[in-house]
Amino acid sequence: MQHENRPGAPRRLTTADEVGTAVGRPAPMVMLKQISSLDEGCRTVLAHCPIAAFGHRDADGTSRTTFIGGTPGFVRVHSPTRISFSLSEPGDPRGPVSFFFLLPGVGEILRVNGSVAAREDAGTTAGTTVDVEEAYVHCAQAVLRSGLWQPPVPAGPALHEPAGPTGPVAGIAGDGPLCGPGIAGFLAAAPFLALSSWDASGGSDTSPRGDRRAVARILDGRTLVIPDRRGNKRADTLHNLLRDDRLSLAALVPGRSGVLHVRGRGAITDDPALLGTMSLRGTPPHLALLIDVEHAELTGNDAVARARLWTPGAHPDRGTVPDLMALAGKHLAAGSAGAADGPPAFLLKAVGAVPGLTRLLRLAGNRAYRSALRKEGYGDLAPDAGGGPGGSGRSGGSGWRRGLPRRRPAGNDGGRERSSRDQSLREPPLREVRVAGVRRETPSAVTLVLEDADGGRAPFEFLPGQFFTLVADIDGRPVRRAYSASSVPGLSRLEVTVKHVAGGRFSTHVHRDLRAGDRLAVRGPSGSFHLGPGAPDEIVLVAAGSGVTPMMSMIRTRLAVTPGHGRTALLYSSRSADEAVFADELARSAKDHPGRLSVTHVLTHRDGRLDADGVRRWIADLSPAPDAHYYVCGPPPLMDAVRGVLSGLGVADGRVHHERYTSAADTGSAVAAPQEMTVEENGRPVGTVVVEPGRTLLDAGLAAGFPMPYSCTVGSCGDCAVRLRGGEVAQNEPNCLTPRQKAEGRVLTCVGRPLSGVTLDITAP
Repeated sequence: MQHENRPGAPRRLTTADEVGTAVGRPAPMVMLKQISSLDEGCRTVLAHCPIAAFGHRDADGTSRTTFIGGTPGFVRVHSPTRISFSLSEPGDPRGPVSFFFLLPGVGEILRVNGSVAAREDAGTTAGTTVDVEEAYVHCAQAVLRSGLWQPPVPAGPALHEPAGPTGPVAGIAGDGPLCGPGIAGFLAAAPFLALSSWDASGGSDTSPRGDRRAVARILDGRTLVIPDRRGNKRADTLHNLLRDDRLSLAALVPGRSGVLHVRGRGAITDDPALLGTMSLRGTPPHLALLIDVEHAELTGNDAVARARLWTPGAHPDRGTVPDLMALAGKHLAAGSAGAADGPPAFLLKAVGAVPGLTRLLRLAGNRAYRSALRKEGYGDLAPDAGGGPGGSGRSGGSGWRRGLPRRRPAGNDGGRERSSRDQSLREPPLREVRVAGVRRETPSAVTLVLEDADGGRAPFEFLPGQFFTLVADIDGRPVRRAYSASSVPGLSRLEVTVKHVAGGRFSTHVHRDLRAGDRLAVRGPSGSFHLGPGAPDEIVLVAAGSGVTPMMSMIRTRLAVTPGHGRTALLYSSRSADEAVFADELARSAKDHPGRLSVTHVLTHRDGRLDADGVRRWIADLSPAPDAHYYVCGPPPLMDAVRGVLSGLGVADGRVHHERYTSAADTGSAVAAPQEMTVEENGRPVGTVVVEPGRTLLDAGLAAGFPMPYSCTVGSCGDCAVRLRGGEVAQNEPNCLTPRQKAEGRVLTCVGRPLSGVTLDITAP
């Protein structure tokens, strides 16, 4: 679609000759770096890359750009010309697609273009399969201009203004998509974006754009302008827009897990007055893109959050990935073979084989980057801000320390164990496991047998009754749920029993899709409902439904570890005999250990629901010892009934232990705007961070490197409870917070989402 020049509007370029005159012609060697398949170097980059920009169009022609991934190697390479990945966001990619892959700390970018494979060829677990058509290394200038890998600037009023009529929207002329909640403040802080365009034949191109401070600037509620500074003169985006003006982009702010998605129509301008407003040290860009915005939306992004792009120590070490400048040289040598206007291929290959030359080329390349960017008006680049592994802002030693959240001095951990308090300063303690077996217990319950994914035999240590958080990748998105261990501690295999819940995403995945050999991750153990090292001689267990799972771990452990003594009694309520989990094993164990284990079943279809009278009669018949301890696990009505009975019998609260099966993992409140979260500890500020729409308080705190307490991450254990000093937080009810904790104003950060700006006190109680 052609844009006509209108009186009073910035002049627009409409022909390839006009663009060529302004930009110039690319050197032949720039176009010779493209290869038609993924060589070994490209495949190594993909194996280490945790994130990529992805541009595509849906079946209805809607243009979309987003960031995908979350963990290194998220793209599966099936062959040099075929890859696949999971797309967790809305979208139905069709036809030509494009990527650029980012390595944290590295300036150069690997760009890959291709087309979505035929739908019947798409893998059921891979999600989207792409046939690769070309790949090449893009220079580091966009990353360097943006300072993408430099330490994030701490959030504050100048950077992250709260959404609303008094925020940055108040300064925007007119109305339109750019006036949405949080959008103007995000753009004001976003130095980097991915821009997707398409050529006349539908071919897709996604290119990086970076600039000092804000890469895109708002002209009014419907218009953005992006400077086009001098680069390698390929000008793919500019030429595409002359033929098809539809585009989309996704913008990033370092340190935030949100992504701003924009789509609209683009035009090219060389209007001197407009370009002059974007000058750097008196040097304007040679062109600019004007975008008529049709849609703008700020959302949390799982890939950005999981990749921890700005976490210290997350960048790849030198030697683990190829130097992308050297990789580009190899691609140039391959492309020069038979080319009439390129450098001799044999000479390039011979030069590349000289020992130590790669390092010299890197030094020369970094110098060339600095020289080119200084000519554009960038005068304060880091001395070693080049694009090699670890080079873009990382090799400056103390450079990565600036701007990071304050860390507590050793020994000042407020009474909590340091292993819990300090785990936010490194990667979360996830243990990769594989499914060794799936055992059917009842029509609605299965037991997963898990072992280390790498074949190791390290024991799973926990206390009988504790639970683990299982993490599975479902439709490209990590889903977490807590399940009690049913096995004996200290073994190299962990067993957890999962009951199917109608509509439950995780339990449905386990029952329908999970097979032996599949992989999961586990976190834990967690929970205070457990037997201690000095367990009492007699324990009384009351369970309903899947509440028998932690009890089974207790029973198995006591029978295996303390032979010959210790009395255990279980009262177990189930809907029917078919639904009684572990019924056969319990019957055998009671028969093999008379006097040590007794089991009483209540079947609700036959006996009615277990109530306080039934519990009272059973305890009276049992006649437990005065020092017996009681463990109760089940739905809230049963828990309340048992506690009432025990209180009436004079049993001290310290001898009654209970576990409610409540989880606030699916907070239903929709939070449309980003909100600021300020964290304090022991009366001192820790820092401020923006919580993106859809993210939890804990997500944002960990991403910022704050020492947030947590354990299960699904709202079941209460270890993440902190005091809410100000603001409003949404979280599901019921949850594991006690009445006392609620009265103290505590909230669960792992499932809480802010409805306003909030202040949290993470001081340990």
